[in-house]
Amino acid sequence: MSNPLLEQHELPPFEQFKPEHVVPAVEEIIERNKQHIDDLVAKTSDPTWDTFVEPIDRWNEDLDRAWSVFSHLSGVKDSKDLRDAYGQALGLVTDYQSWLGQHQGLFQAYKAIAARDDFNRLSTAQKTAVEHALRDFRLSGVDLPDNDKKAFATLQSELAKLSQTFSEHLLDATQAWSLHITDENRLKGLPESARATLQQYAKQKDKDGWLVTLEMPSVLPVLTYADDREVRRETYMAHITKASDQGPNAAHFDNGPVMTTILDKRHAAAELLGFKNHAEVSLETKMAESPESVLTFLRELADKAVPQAKREFEELQTFARDELGLDDLQPWDVAYASEKLKEKRYAFSQEELKPYFPVPRVIDGLFETVHRLFGVTFEAVEQFETYHPDVRLYNVLENGEVVARFYLDLYAREGKRGGAWMDECRKRHRLGGQVQKPVAYLTCNFTPPVGDKPSLLTHDEVTTLFHEFGHGLHHMLTQVDVVDVSGINGVAWDAVELPSQFLENWCWEPEALAFISGHVDTGEPLPGELLDKMLAAKNFQSAMQTVRQLEFSLFDMELHRKTEGFMVTDIQDVLDRVRAEVSVVPVVPENRFQHGFGHIFGGGYAAGYYSYKWAEVLSADAFSRFEEEGIFNERTGRDFREVILANGGSEPAGELFKRFRGREPSVDALLRHSGIAA
Repeated sequence: MSNPLLEQHELPPFEQFKPEHVVPAVEEIIERNKQHIDDLVAKTSDPTWDTFVEPIDRWNEDLDRAWSVFSHLSGVKDSKDLRDAYGQALGLVTDYQSWLGQHQGLFQAYKAIAARDDFNRLSTAQKTAVEHALRDFRLSGVDLPDNDKKAFATLQSELAKLSQTFSEHLLDATQAWSLHITDENRLKGLPESARATLQQYAKQKDKDGWLVTLEMPSVLPVLTYADDREVRRETYMAHITKASDQGPNAAHFDNGPVMTTILDKRHAAAELLGFKNHAEVSLETKMAESPESVLTFLRELADKAVPQAKREFEELQTFARDELGLDDLQPWDVAYASEKLKEKRYAFSQEELKPYFPVPRVIDGLFETVHRLFGVTFEAVEQFETYHPDVRLYNVLENGEVVARFYLDLYAREGKRGGAWMDECRKRHRLGGQVQKPVAYLTCNFTPPVGDKPSLLTHDEVTTLFHEFGHGLHHMLTQVDVVDVSGINGVAWDAVELPSQFLENWCWEPEALAFISGHVDTGEPLPGELLDKMLAAKNFQSAMQTVRQLEFSLFDMELHRKTEGFMVTDIQDVLDRVRAEVSVVPVVPENRFQHGFGHIFGGGYAAGYYSYKWAEVLSADAFSRFEEEGIFNERTGRDFREVILANGGSEPAGELFKRFRGREPSVDALLRHSGIAA
């Protein structure tokens, strides 16, 4: 049987793909690569970039191409067969990465290239790739004694599998709970669009009435709009206890033991490398210098935000008591009461905005925004292999030439991981004389269209789409041909959110909203009166939102600074201490947020969640130059593209920022944009 993952396809062969293709393809590519690399090391006495690094990059690109198909499908089209194959193949890939990282011959060859007299004649991107490789060899344990090397490789393999288990538990727990409602009175307050979504969920399960699930298009409207307090409470409790000992189906999906094992093994790996804790390991590849400097940064923000957040919450409590009859404001009331307060103060609701943000209009507006900023245009591809009917494929064009492509997968569905993300399908890379064009996956979980009506987005969802597209532009508009530092590769993790958070700013600009918005029936842009109210409400409870992000960031960093005590109770103690320091919203004893914190236990943000706030400082300050020079100033847009987007990870992020802004970053713009008094 031919295996499409072993063949050279310009785009992924989704329609030819079967789960049984994965393990044989991964095994064959890895075995072939190992043989090629060992042969190359053995016969090369004087390694150079052209004779040594380029062929290795080409062989590893074969694995990247196959793995990108499989890892993407595991997130958007989960099934038992796919999950079983993924678990097996993930172990193979992790072992291969450990083999590469601990290959003494490879390490010596890269050291020899860096020591050559002509090293400085390499391009900036090539030199950076070699320097990053030497750093990563050391972080992979290449200098360790043989026994420690084996122990480190085993830990890395186990950690990869544990992270996947964490994500699977979270997905399974999300999909295992539902609240079946047959009495329409229990849905009072919910907008019609949300009811239609819940009705659609019920139909998918062959039920009458409505089905509340733990998917975000269900949870958010229920907590924000449902007048029935008990419906809010049940939904909230299921949401904040999922994948925990307190949640539904606790016996099957409890992530507690998984978290403790992950933390224990991360610390053991850090100690083998000679670090005090995992936080120090994590920061080796980031802009921030130390865990202490990160904590200082976060606590300085907290000093400014917490007093204002307390005032905002006290105001909400007073309103809930006096206007809503809620004497004891509970966590499941907060979003509901906040929406009611916002409606009263600004005389509008998120729901009023939704008819002005139908998906087709928002996408056209996104494309127009990017065209004005960076000069590229977009066209839909009509015929292509896909994995689901919802998926769209677009070409990115410059002067009529295709420079990149991306898949757009917008809607929530069963078997699809929650949240929103950008991932790499193909990286820009010079292979021989040809440049491989970058291809991105852009994935969201918006409410699906109902019948022949387009999906309508909240303004928050519009900013989510712009956010992920900012990541996509970083990947797609790179001009770097060296794969390890092209696009988002090699970018310091605490700067990788800069382009994504930066692009969100245009969702708030009247000049851009004129073409991002358009009424679903009439096409009329957002009325001036509604726009004014939305802008006035922009910083509503912004300090409360800030301290929530600081809570997550402080918890993550304090947790990964630990050198002992990784039991479930220890994790809870860290979170409780952080909440006592910065949180203003009360927490129920059953709350197990940490059991669903996929960013740090199932993703790449361990000891790095602070990156969102760190990059927010960079993005706000970068945007302030557009505020000074014009939000669609061509020269400013060209500078951002040529300095930040084009260079990828080929130069330090801090240096690129200073080149674009003309100075070091300042926190002032973030505080001003957030409405927090400096």
